[in-house]
Amino acid sequence: MSEQARLRWRCRRGMRELDALLQAFLSDTYPTLPAVDKARFAALLELPDPELSAYLLGRDVPPDPDVERLVASVRSALHP
Repeated sequence: MSEQARLRWRCRRGMRELDALLQAFLSDTYPTLPAVDKARFAALLELPDPELSAYLLGRDVPPDPDVERLVASVRSALHP
């Protein structure tokens, strides 16, 4: 199984909004990311659902500015 296929499975969060955001980002933007941001995205998917949804739905901001930038990119995946 390819890395992108594993990530696609991990993007399934059971919340329609998160699933749509994460899967759009994975298919449209992820392939062009530098390796460091690909690793950040994989780490982002390790977060618990409440924390991840707070970041991606704009209710909270990640403390790391690089992760915050990645979250902004994910959030724009459906609305560029």
